[in-house]
Amino acid sequence: MTIIYFILILGIVVFIHELGHFLFAKRAGIYVYEFSIGMGPRLFKWNRMKKVKDKKGKIKKVVDETDYCIRLFPIGGYVQMAGEEIEVDEKIPEEMRMQSKTWLQRFLTVIAGITFNFLLAIFLFFTIGLFSGVTTNSVQIKKIDNNNGILQVGDKIIKVDGHKVNNYDKLVLELQVQKDNKFDMLVEHTDGTTDTVTVKAKEVKDDDGELIGYDYGFEIGGDYEKNFLAAVKYGFLKFFSTIEQMFFIIIYLVTGRLSLNMLSGPVGIYKVVGTVASNGLLNLVSLLALISVNVGFINLLPLPAFDGGRALFLIIEKIKGSPVNPKIENTIHSIGFILLMILMVYITYNDILRLF
Repeated sequence: MTIIYFILILGIVVFIHELGHFLFAKRAGIYVYEFSIGMGPRLFKWNRMKKVKDKKGKIKKVVDETDYCIRLFPIGGYVQMAGEEIEVDEKIPEEMRMQSKTWLQRFLTVIAGITFNFLLAIFLFFTIGLFSGVTTNSVQIKKIDNNNGILQVGDKIIKVDGHKVNNYDKLVLELQVQKDNKFDMLVEHTDGTTDTVTVKAKEVKDDDGELIGYDYGFEIGGDYEKNFLAAVKYGFLKFFSTIEQMFFIIIYLVTGRLSLNMLSGPVGIYKVVGTVASNGLLNLVSLLALISVNVGFINLLPLPAFDGGRALFLIIEKIKGSPVNPKIENTIHSIGFILLMILMVYITYNDILRLF
């Protein structure tokens, strides 16, 4: 079942992302050659029928110009639109090419995939909160397993080694980047006073003696709620806390607090899917939401080959008052794509090494 869950999760995330591009392109009147889920050799292709008016105003059905495809490898997808390539396709009317559209139409089409990923994540987080309930005060200590000085039940964690913590996701990240088993934690007691506590983490190993994690001597919890408004609030708060976590991951990768070895690609995600699936449906839904946020956030980065990079060129066009040379832009995107593929190979290699 793991492979089925893996394909479904990646398929849904990619489909939603590409659907955003597709719908906004169609709405803008851009000619779409292909809507494809997956990469590599084509497995299936079909064309839908659409209704149009002829010159006399009568409604008739014609074959839609877009090829809808499923490809072999479920690790991506794309929407191929007229006007993205350097060479002009003279077969396509000028008014249906992307370059002929207004700046706003092009910008919305470029960022629509990111927007759809974010909306999917918010909806899924809301659904989780609605069915399972939510916990407020998520950085509050609810249980102490060993003696950590003046650490008390009810303490709220404020900082970890000087880095601010305001939600559970940020706390998890700060604990993950600790290079030693001993660190300082600023806590706020229930009476409003604060103290700095030195936490000594214990290594947790499996039966073979392999390190699988750390025991920090306390558990996090808070007040439990289960209602519609709490679920709505949770949907947005969880989304923004995940975005914040992603932002700091990028910062920590650049500054060296995090290693590239900690990143995972499709192979790593496959392993995580197998583990999460054994813990129930809602955990799979949560993973789907997290991956959707990740895909949206990564594409938002203003780097070549990403949607954010294409949006950046549109912003530059808006500032300078004229389009960037298409050959220069496409060359930069091509170089970015090659570098991205090299990074993916490196990450996948590390994922495979971790399997053995």
